[in-house]
Parts: sequence; structure tokens; C-alpha cells
Amino acid sequence: MMDRRFFVTIRHSGFVAIVGRPNVGKSTLLNAILGEKIAIVSPKPQTTRNKITGVYTKEETQLVFLDTPGWHQPKTKLGNYMAKSVDATLIDVDAVLLVIEPHEEPRTAETELLSKLGKQVPVLLVINKIDTLADKSALMGVIAHWSKLRNFTAVIPISAMKNDGVDALLAELIPMMPEGPQYYPDDIVTAEPERVVVAEIIREKLLTLLSAEIPHGIAVSIERMHERENGDLIDIDATIYCERESHTGIIVGKGGSMLKKVGTQARVDIESLLGCHVGLHLWVKVKENWRNREGILRTLGYD
Repeated sequence: MMDRRFFVTIRHSGFVAIVGRPNVGKSTLLNAILGEKIAIVSPKPQTTRNKITGVYTKEETQLVFLDTPGWHQPKTKLGNYMAKSVDATLIDVDAVLLVIEPHEEPRTAETELLSKLGKQVPVLLVINKIDTLADKSALMGVIAHWSKLRNFTAVIPISAMKNDGVDALLAELIPMMPEGPQYYPDDIVTAEPERVVVAEIIREKLLTLLSAEIPHGIAVSIERMHERENGDLIDIDATIYCERESHTGIIVGKGGSMLKKVGTQARVDIESLLGCHVGLHLWVKVKENWRNREGILRTLGYD
């Protein structure tokens, strides 16, 4: 069960799962709802590995959004962990946002997800990336097809990237939430520890900058975060783990150029997150086949 901490009773309060296939825009949607970037985004599949908690608070409403890994058939122990993370998230929520792309035919992963969603919980079908449709009338066919598969509580077309339709989505969702406690203070936008978010920011830059075959074999561990005595700078030591010795040269780059680029881009986002200057120090280590080694997965927080 989720930790439902009590602060004060408010009019609309609840937990909302965001689910869907990889790369349908779940993390982009979460960031758009919050108006702040807390979940990393990338065009590469399976970007999100952990459940990311985002907190939306406005007046007498607090929604706790749970952004989940993209649902897929796992091929590694890391994949098994990601699938279990989705299953665990669906156990105790007040509503589910099923995010799809504007295609008429559901994929196998989406059919499997639909079978996991209980009949009692409200499920909103969120058709994302409508900005990619040359002919918006095609949406009617998408809605008609999907409506045969389940009686959705609402169907909302959006473009999370362009923040189009997100307010309409919230307007549908908020009245469904029961009266209940405010779980987090007003100024909290994520329940994730700073170390987790910092590691994800570094991994996002690796996903963006590296070639397609490398990122799935990469993990990031924050070894140390130390605030200097004057409070103006935080030193961060992070280790980038890869699965093959041949990948280290690609990650580091000629003369350290790639690692420097990753560090420079990550530092900008980390300083924005922490509100202070950051000294970011990156190392690269090889852990062969780490995605199938339970001990290493636990060390990296996949537990």
C-alpha cells in the first residue's frame, strides 16, 4: 500500500498512475502537468526505469502522479523489475491515465495493460501527440476504435510536448478525486530523493548524446553529494556503469570530450534543480551484464 500521510483534509486528493507503452510521452505529460521538469525524456525507448512521483497542488487540490516505465515484455532482470513496478503502481490508485499515440490499432503491450486495469478504477484514455496528425479528423476513428475495447471514463486528445489539452485533462480528472488528506506540502513537486533525480538527469544526457546501442546498458550511481561549508556549492561524484569495455571509449570520447559534454549539460539542469552551483565529477566503470545481476540491480536502486 502507498504511504498516505495526513496533513489536512482537502476537497480533491488522490493518486493517479500514468501508464502506456514506451515512448508514448508519459514523462513529457507529467512535466507538462507540473510545469516543471522532474522526469527525464528522450526519443529512445524505455527511458523511464523507476516509478517517478510528481505532486500537483493547486488551491484545494493535490494529485500525486506516478509516472511508470513503459510497459513491454521484459527480456532482462531489469526489465522484470520495470514490469513489476508498473504492476505495483496499479494496486492502490484513484485513477489511471492510459497514454497512447494516435493510432487506431492497439499494440500488444496496450492490450496487456488494459487487461491489468480493474473495472472499478476510472481510466482516462489520453491520446498524445495529436500535433503529429496531418488530418485531425482521424482522431474520430481512433476514439471509435478504442472505445470498443473499454468504457473509458473520459477520452482526451492532447499534445504534451506543446502543452495542448493538458488543462482539459486536469479539468476532467480533478472532479473524480475523492476528498482526502494533503499528502505533501504546497511547495513539493516531487517525492523523489535529490540523489535519484540527479542520477536521472545524468542518464538523460547520456541517452541524448550517445549512439542507439549504448544507453540501455548504462546506469548512473551517485556516490557522494557534499555541500561545502559556505553553502554555495555542492560537490557530486557520480559513476556511470556500462556493460562492455568497448563502451567506455564511446562514453568518455576522444580526450574526454563526450564525458565533458555530458557533464556540462547535466550540470545546467542539476543547478536548476538544487538552486546552487555544482561541482560534478563523472567516472565510468564496467559491470558486465549488470542488467541481469540482482546484487548490482539492488545496489543501483532497482529493488
